[in-house]
Amino acid sequence: MPITEILDRNVREFGDDVCLVEINPEIKDTRRVTWKEYELIEPNPVTHYRREITWHVFDEKANRFANLLLERGIKKGDKVGILLMNCLEWLPIYFGILKTGALAVPLNFRYSSDEIEYCVNLADVDILVFGPEFIGRVEEIADTISKNRLLFYVGANCPSFAEDYITMTADCSSKSPDIKLTDDDYAAIYFSSGTTGFPKAILHKHRSLMHSAACEQNHHGQTKDDVFLCIPPLYHTGAKMHWFGSFYVGGKAVLLKGTKPEFVLDAVSREKCSIVWLLVPWAQDILDAIDRGEIDISKYELSQWRLMHIGAQPVPSSLIARWKALFPHHQYDTNYGLSESIGPGCVHLGVENIHKVGAIGIPGYGWEAKIVDENRKEVAKGDVGELAVKGPGVMTCYYKDEKATEEVLDNEGWLYTGDMAMQDEDGFYFLVDRKKDVVISGGENIYPVQIENFLMKNIKIKDVAVIGLPDKRLGEISAAIIEVKPEMTLTEEEVETFCKELPRYKRPRKIIFAPVPRNATGKIEKPKLRKMYGAERLVAEQNNG
Repeated sequence: MPITEILDRNVREFGDDVCLVEINPEIKDTRRVTWKEYELIEPNPVTHYRREITWHVFDEKANRFANLLLERGIKKGDKVGILLMNCLEWLPIYFGILKTGALAVPLNFRYSSDEIEYCVNLADVDILVFGPEFIGRVEEIADTISKNRLLFYVGANCPSFAEDYITMTADCSSKSPDIKLTDDDYAAIYFSSGTTGFPKAILHKHRSLMHSAACEQNHHGQTKDDVFLCIPPLYHTGAKMHWFGSFYVGGKAVLLKGTKPEFVLDAVSREKCSIVWLLVPWAQDILDAIDRGEIDISKYELSQWRLMHIGAQPVPSSLIARWKALFPHHQYDTNYGLSESIGPGCVHLGVENIHKVGAIGIPGYGWEAKIVDENRKEVAKGDVGELAVKGPGVMTCYYKDEKATEEVLDNEGWLYTGDMAMQDEDGFYFLVDRKKDVVISGGENIYPVQIENFLMKNIKIKDVAVIGLPDKRLGEISAAIIEVKPEMTLTEEEVETFCKELPRYKRPRKIIFAPVPRNATGKIEKPKLRKMYGAERLVAEQNNG
């Protein structure tokens, strides 16, 4: 069934229960805003520390927006873009779009004005909904993109080039539109993270969204009583599909606007959160803050916190060992997925498999997986190859890009991920690296993730990225960009000594001390690093004759 039917059920069964809470910890006014006050404060939401809505209000907001879209000519199959920071309005807007039969098109909040224009054109967006953080970027392109589409603004002080979402929806019916939807109707276009090139538009049906909800709930056993803390951006499949597990059972979620360790722990404590999905840097920051004595966990109510899980990137086993030492009662899971496979869960570790930390896990609920060679023939266990997955959450295609689709999807429904992996004798999959990130040095394949995981064992290292740099003799050499913990010092000689435990060919040939850039979902931005340091090296070589 389409994902909108879950909302209908939640309203019927849990209508007066709070479903979403928004917390903005940077705001000093810490008064609680209940759903009954919501209408009074909505025009200026960013001035409040805490807001909440019930399922009834969620549905009413979604219905009002759906009816506005229909009044403006939106019909089944049209596209509506969402360019918002995490906020209480985000998800009702998303579901309002789905209720019309249109496709929701979430956009990365880090996109430049040029990237915004590229993506709305690629996805054939008919209406763009944006928030106050994006006024400047949208204004730069408003003259060109508004010729073919409408611009709706969510927030106070609507700019002159857009229409006011708050004013317009206030006059719309709160009754659900009578639009018939099926599993085979298109539901959303998501964009790839762009870590291997310019974003591609990924087309999904309602079937994909529904399976992601069932998959997430199957993996983590969410109940109505669980409270999910959502920190990552909702434009990404990861955050939203993990929330779908709570949505599936009518559970409450807390949208936290901030990633500081004290913000996370305070939200868990105050809101009685039981499930938290973190990215590696955030988990690292929490542990480091505790180690430095900046945070005393005894001052927080954390006994109800039952599950901490991580996804979107390889997870160092040393990090989880530190976490379990501090939080021994926590269940732990690693989730692997792509936007092309509707986010996390096509492969996951499983809370019962803590002994296999370091693996990305086994095929998730309803999923199959295999590892293949360059001819897409399955390899033997223990051999490295490309990971492929198959299941109800695989994308329909890359929108308007038949060639790119054919490169990753075969006729049997297998999605070739571009990730290099191996399977051990117990059937667990281990991520080795991105296919495009493999460094070939003197004929040897070097997998950066393996070196990164090793270096993260060094207590002085906060973050690390290993990339290939051009070399006249070897073709490429491996370089480690190392971000040292703020309170510590580390020398190149110390790193070289530490790396003597590695085989000689795996030891980084170049050490660079610098920040490690990550995108909003925690993935290392290796194209950016290769551009920065690869170009610099070539220029230096040319200058030296």
